Amino acid sequence: MKAMTPDEIRRFLLDTPRTGHLAVVRKDGHPHVAPIWFDLDGDVLVFTTWHTSIKGRSLRRDPRICMAVDDPAPPYAYVIFNGLAQIMSPTPEEFLYWTTRIAGRYMGADRADAFGRRNAVPGELLIRATPTKIVAHKGIAD
Repeated sequence: MKAMTPDEIRRFLLDTPRTGHLAVVRKDGHPHVAPIWFDLDGDVLVFTTWHTSIKGRSLRRDPRICMAVDDPAPPYAYVIFNGLAQIMSPTPEEFLYWTTRIAGRYMGADRADAFGRRNAVPGELLIRATPTKIVAHKGIAD
């Protein structure tokens, strides 16, 4: 097992559209984990969530997040991204840019616009999370 370099981490998170498993802190202190689609803006994690979801309600109260992304195939690898989230107030154009960009990663360029528009609606939140700590390893089974 070897630690990933910052460039390897970025490639791991962006080159293949892997689902992130995002943890937030519930009101009672218990963790809540949910799958998310995401992108990066530099080192900042960007994703969306519905305003009444557990994620949305939890992030209003406590900005701490942790996201795990893994490669389930040998020799296995993972990135654990800890950070502080901020609920943004984007312009409609900025919101559509991010929802379309994220949709394009997961659904392909031909469906990006439709999924981007579906997600750039009132009630959907744009979240940016600044990393506080990243742990990443590759070659787990080597």
